[in-house]
Amino acid sequence: MKIDLQKLINATVEEIPFSGTTDLREETFFGEHPFQFPVEYQGVIKSQLDVLRCVGEIHTTYVTTCARCLKPLEVPVNVSVNMLLLQESEVQEEEENVFLIAGSTVNPEEVFVPALLLEINMAYLCKPDCKGLCPHCGADRNVTHCDCSGKQIDDRFAVLQKLLDQKS
Repeated sequence: MKIDLQKLINATVEEIPFSGTTDLREETFFGEHPFQFPVEYQGVIKSQLDVLRCVGEIHTTYVTTCARCLKPLEVPVNVSVNMLLLQESEVQEEEENVFLIAGSTVNPEEVFVPALLLEINMAYLCKPDCKGLCPHCGADRNVTHCDCSGKQIDDRFAVLQKLLDQKS
């Protein structure tokens, strides 16, 4: 969906509301396809003192796994967007919260989707105190207690452990 900004530039209207849905199921993010649900966005483009501002929100559910125990997770993601829309010729240096436009149209998805991707964390936990998996037997420590010793000694250091045991 392209929005014609000419009405705002000519001061015919003060704002242009918009809403839509985009499909990001084919997008690869951290080696996965985590956007299995529709991505919905809504907002408004306003003209304030001859400066165009795009304000809105984007909502979706991010499908991933717990970084410690590997349980599947569905994380709701809600991102607020507040960007200035500037012509490429108006910007001298890169600035934060600025989206460069060429011409008099803008696609809201091009503004909102990068803002969504910037808010995604690299790792999520199923709960803050997730105990994760046992590094030796692979048991989920949230569900069961394994019999693995808490002090597993690497075979390469077993000789050093014997020296410490003899000293005691």
